[in-house]
Amino acid sequence: MTRTPVRVRRTGTPTLWGLRLLGAALLAATAWIHLDLWRDGYRDVDVIGPAFLLAVVLGSGSAALLLVVPRAVLPWVAALGALVCGGTLAALLVSTWVGLFGFRESTAAALWWESFWVEAAGALVLAGLAWLASARR
Repeated sequence: MTRTPVRVRRTGTPTLWGLRLLGAALLAATAWIHLDLWRDGYRDVDVIGPAFLLAVVLGSGSAALLLVVPRAVLPWVAALGALVCGGTLAALLVSTWVGLFGFRESTAAALWWESFWVEAAGALVLAGLAWLASARR
């Protein structure tokens, strides 16, 4: 009896790595934006200043983690990154529309639109990565 070798191809690995890299870049960009704004004066705003530093730590930490975790926990780390981006986006929108902790933001503020697009893209890319990585387990 002749055995035919079975070829196992891991589909989606390049796609997952591409989304990992893109997600990490968007998380790092979110962290950089918050650090830059914190340096430009947001550090003096009660509650908002420390929240910006927290966004820096969570964004940069999530970006690094996203690149080094094993495949088995990738969906969880990607979901965490999506929550970081989604949370900073939600805070940006709430602070613009109704105010947050006594602070009201404006769309004319420095890096407002950059923050909006980077955080929205990060939330979408990372949520997609979390879904795709969990579907391919």
